[in-house]
Amino acid sequence: MTASELEKPRIVTEHPDFYIVHKPALWLTHRVHRDGRVEVPDVLGWMQRETEEPDLSPPHRLDRETSGLLVLSRDTDAARRFFTLFKTHLVGKSYLAIVRGTPDWERRTLDAPLGDLGLGAANRVLMRQAVVPNGRPAITDFRVLEQRDGHALIEAHPRSGRLHQIRAHLFHLGLPMVGDKIYGPERDAFVEFIETGQTPELTARLGLERQALHAARIAFPWAGAQVVAEAELPGDMAGFWAALEPEV
Repeated sequence: MTASELEKPRIVTEHPDFYIVHKPALWLTHRVHRDGRVEVPDVLGWMQRETEEPDLSPPHRLDRETSGLLVLSRDTDAARRFFTLFKTHLVGKSYLAIVRGTPDWERRTLDAPLGDLGLGAANRVLMRQAVVPNGRPAITDFRVLEQRDGHALIEAHPRSGRLHQIRAHLFHLGLPMVGDKIYGPERDAFVEFIETGQTPELTARLGLERQALHAARIAFPWAGAQVVAEAELPGDMAGFWAALEPEV
């Protein structure tokens, strides 16, 4: 899929101090590099061009394959205020994930430190995180919303902001995310992706072109009020889920 074929970002909330934007899957939050095969679009650059506001800045980020709600501050004062909100854990975020497996619990809180797994015979991906004894504290609240045909739709609320936290915690629980090239059941899928790109065969094996993770809700205090924004499950994840046989 080329950049021109991708869904475009859209503004969910416009405030004098910030935007809340829906980031489509396969868009970067901000430009970090140019892929050797195609140009990878980024939400920040696109919004700066669309709004003609060069001071837009993201106080947080979403992985390229993750869809959902992203905040962009509109000036330096708002950026500083968001920095404080995130640092003091006053921003609440909820995600939706489709995983392989059917947990025997409805709610679960996982308090398990995360850190680099380390390269070796069992791991060829430098950025892969894992639950390790000397990792950084990480806590995620999980709730099972529905189960279908060996899969579960799970709501995740991270209390901390570690790299790949939700994905790594779900993998630790034996619930790999559909479409996930790093924390899925195929441990070398990401290496294959780097070498060959997103082939139809790889998509067929993983279930989706991208990891099934969506930032569905964000809430934070601002100017004496509580700001809340929500974004429904995107089409690719909704279609995958609808195609599964409901449990009886």
